Amino acid sequence: MAPTTRSGHAGAPSLDARPLPVVIQGGMGVAVSSWQLASAVAQTGQLGVVSGTALDIVIARRLQDGDLDGDVRRAIAHFPVPSIAKHVLDRYFLPGGRAPGQPYVPAPKLSIDPTVKADELSLVANFAEVWLAKEGHDGLIGINFLEKVQMATPSAAYGAMLAGVDYVLMGAGIPKEIPALLDQLAAHEACSISLKVDGATEEYTIGIDPVALTGGGLPPLKRPMFLAIISAHVLAAHLAREDYTRPDGFVVEGPRAGGHNAPPRGRLVLDDDGQPVFGPRDDADLAKVAEVGLPFWLAGGYCTPEHVTQAQSVGAAGVQVGTLFALSAESGLQDVLREQLLSGLASGSLEVRTDALASPTGFPFKVATLPATISQPETYAERPRLCDIGHLRVPYERSPGTVGYRCPSEPVHMFLKKGGSLEATVGRKCLCNGLTSNVGLGQTRKDGYSEAPLVTLGVDLEGPAKLLASYPNGWTAAQAVGYLVG
Repeated sequence: MAPTTRSGHAGAPSLDARPLPVVIQGGMGVAVSSWQLASAVAQTGQLGVVSGTALDIVIARRLQDGDLDGDVRRAIAHFPVPSIAKHVLDRYFLPGGRAPGQPYVPAPKLSIDPTVKADELSLVANFAEVWLAKEGHDGLIGINFLEKVQMATPSAAYGAMLAGVDYVLMGAGIPKEIPALLDQLAAHEACSISLKVDGATEEYTIGIDPVALTGGGLPPLKRPMFLAIISAHVLAAHLAREDYTRPDGFVVEGPRAGGHNAPPRGRLVLDDDGQPVFGPRDDADLAKVAEVGLPFWLAGGYCTPEHVTQAQSVGAAGVQVGTLFALSAESGLQDVLREQLLSGLASGSLEVRTDALASPTGFPFKVATLPATISQPETYAERPRLCDIGHLRVPYERSPGTVGYRCPSEPVHMFLKKGGSLEATVGRKCLCNGLTSNVGLGQTRKDGYSEAPLVTLGVDLEGPAKLLASYPNGWTAAQAVGYLVG
């Protein structure tokens, strides 16, 4: 009889049986959770996580910047299908890097019907980031995806699995189809997930055929552990009910976490500063999460040793932590931004706001207030409104069987022409361009305009402040782990 995974799918190898980590390093932003950061955390015995958001853009741009240290090309040289690796290098690698002021060549936008070139870039990019994070040690490496970015998921997950990723984490939605997707990808089976299309009158899917794409002949892959990032105990019970949807554990994330947050339950109420008001209803009932019987970790303000102990006392395996690691030396943040954040932390002037409008997803989004970033009204007003990366575009049905794409952050007249509402465009910021600028990969336009950063952090700064007192010049990822778990 063929071996089976937890979900009962035949043919895929069994899940990772190593001890569960106490600390999960959060998968933050676009490449803030870099391979260097994830590797450093994994080497302490905890779970290092790379951000899987827009890795196609990240790797394409690193190659166009010349890959001066050779890391990306070293990883790509290990991709199991050399012809696909060659296609990506031929398209994007520029020896010596771009000329000053030269715009990046665009990567294909996500779509319901991706081209072979788009899928190949996604496979190679996700493979490369995970491969580099795993290089030279046997620690655990995970990758974090956003459920909202559905059109990237099948190819990105397959690329990460080709590199042997140990964990997949997903939030910003209800990832009920991901456990089965990972089962099928481990066996190189053609597979798909349902695609949310606004105004749909029929069902749509997005998928991948690994054999058709790679030519086949690859050995079965390790099926990674899957952790669903949730904010409500009801969702934990719902996902665990059936084998098809059951994850291997949960990250229970509260509204103090950085990045995207689940909206407040009930009617949206804003405080005098325009921030959403969260209340007791927005905190998961941890006793009911524990009753589900799957491992779970707590996130969103769990950033001190006391918080780790507190989490374990209610049955959690540990905590997921973001801000401590975003500010560490190995994170992908540009040095100038990290220095500004640490300076603001030291002076007590660092402000992190929950912006109800910033994200085109409609989810509240944490924004650090920093000069010369999109957090400043004047910098936001100066930016030409456009959508050229498009990872947060939403498909909508133009007619039965025909799909278009729109984003509330694109030019207003274009969004309205596509059936969007004027109200949905107010205050929207381009996260795709802002987040890539955070890590030094921002686009430079032909007219000379350079994209400004948009930095996200969690609002609970107690742990970072205490760590800064011990390490006034900043800290490493290993020092952050040591602070949390000794």
